[in-house]
Amino acid sequence: MPKDTAMSEKKISIERTLDRLSGNRQLSIRVYLIALLLYFAAHIMTVVMARTQGQMLVIMGTPIPYSTFTGVFSSLGNICIIIMVVFFNKIGLLTSVLLLLLQLPMMIVNFAVQNSPNSIPGLFNNLLTLVAIFFIYLNNREIEKNQKRMRDQAVTDSLTSLPNRFACTELMNDLMRRGIPFSIVSVDLDNFKSINDTMGHEVGDKVLIEVANRWKYLADSWGSGTIDFVARLGGDEYAMIIRGYHSNKDLVNTLKTYQAELEKKITIDDCDYYMGACFGYAEYPADADNTGVLFSCADAAMHEVKRLGGSNRILHFTADQIRTERTLEIERTLRMALETDSLFFRLQPQYDISRNLYGFEALARLKDTNGSLIPPAEFIPIAEKAGLIDQIDYRVFRKAAVFFGKLIHETDTPLMLSTNISVKHLMKNSFIDEMREILRTSNVPAERLSIDITESIMIDSAEKAVKCINEVRKMGVRVAIDDFGTGYSSLGYLNNFPADMLKIDKSFIDVMNSSESSKKYVSMIISIGHILNLQVSAEGVETQDQLDTLKKIGCDYIQGFVWGKPMDPSDAEDLANPSAV
Repeated sequence: MPKDTAMSEKKISIERTLDRLSGNRQLSIRVYLIALLLYFAAHIMTVVMARTQGQMLVIMGTPIPYSTFTGVFSSLGNICIIIMVVFFNKIGLLTSVLLLLLQLPMMIVNFAVQNSPNSIPGLFNNLLTLVAIFFIYLNNREIEKNQKRMRDQAVTDSLTSLPNRFACTELMNDLMRRGIPFSIVSVDLDNFKSINDTMGHEVGDKVLIEVANRWKYLADSWGSGTIDFVARLGGDEYAMIIRGYHSNKDLVNTLKTYQAELEKKITIDDCDYYMGACFGYAEYPADADNTGVLFSCADAAMHEVKRLGGSNRILHFTADQIRTERTLEIERTLRMALETDSLFFRLQPQYDISRNLYGFEALARLKDTNGSLIPPAEFIPIAEKAGLIDQIDYRVFRKAAVFFGKLIHETDTPLMLSTNISVKHLMKNSFIDEMREILRTSNVPAERLSIDITESIMIDSAEKAVKCINEVRKMGVRVAIDDFGTGYSSLGYLNNFPADMLKIDKSFIDVMNSSESSKKYVSMIISIGHILNLQVSAEGVETQDQLDTLKKIGCDYIQGFVWGKPMDPSDAEDLANPSAV
């Protein structure tokens, strides 16, 4: 496609969209011609009626002169004049003025030369109509100015003067109606928040304006080689509609052009800033055929770029990037909770088989923006996928340990505090230092702490895991293998693994009494644990028959709703020190 033709098409497409948004009142040329013909017909009938002197029309027995209808057809002609001015702006005004002025000489001649007084009403009628249509035209001009201002406000970002999300959506709809392929690109600036925080929002706004100006100039000057539409969605988020490319490589090259333009030095108030961005894009019709879904797909690709990090900042949407709105909302809630340190914990009591309180397990809890609890089964997998689970582990462990340190010094009871540690957290180089810090700041004796790790750790990195766990045990902290039986489950590794306790997964407890083989399997796990000098705890015990079975087959500890649900720290304090209640 030639450059000039493509640029012209781009302007026409955008203007057409904006005109539609403003509700342009100009009707089709066909209506204009009809109004013009009706005017001529009304004018002819006015002249005919004025010349029919003495002729009568009888209506309901009453004779009425034909000349009486002169005013009727004259008014119809004036209505046609007004329609042309109201709906066809300048061309309607010029046509109306011309038609009215052309009649004036004939009226003047009739009055001055032929001494016809009938021309006087028509003369004044035309003059007053001229005044009226000028007032209508000027008023329409003012209305159109206000409409244009309102249109600009509706479709334009007030800070950068770029089109906004609404205009972007409308252009996408227009392209889809015409079957034109395009890509929607979601763009998020890197580390923009730090500029606002350190330099102030005024400087941040200037940076956003500079970015917008650069990208707008690039789009308008055909600098990328494609037909581009740049919009600002809000904050540091931009969008681009790219079309006129022939391959995915062309599209990526276009985005690299915008990336390179962004990465040039930005100087604001004698300070230099260097910006980067993440670009995620989705294609119509290949990826989706709905504007809302296309935006979601592009956003998913952009968030995946941010999550992955690395040097590649441009990514095409793929189906495995799709996350539901609920998932995205929970991830945002998690990030906010970590940022504001509002993540909290509950404590579930643990008992020995004789129902003596043994300790508590600290469990992470999260509330949404409405204050409702989000189930751990929902937010923990999202935290793992988003790479936030290690931070959650640490926050919960630290807060619970501080509380527990006060509790055991007040009650002087030999209780244990256990907490879950993810594989990712355990493998961090800073994990041992974090453990030492928690022990130091919480004043909890190391032998009163236990970390629960899953057996899958032995698949991921057995050598490093054993080394790390040995360091933890040297401090005096106990180690439990959580969810036992669902993962690696090798006697060989279990014999060499430095652990103190096995925790039988709830899934085995649930089916334990449904068949004899299931019960034997749980009994075998308990026996293996005892042979290897490990204590055994059953998780998720909810019914009395499950409890009775575990007592018979020699389980050491119980955790579950049958004896205690997760509770607030204050209730856990009362449970640990009943004499103080």
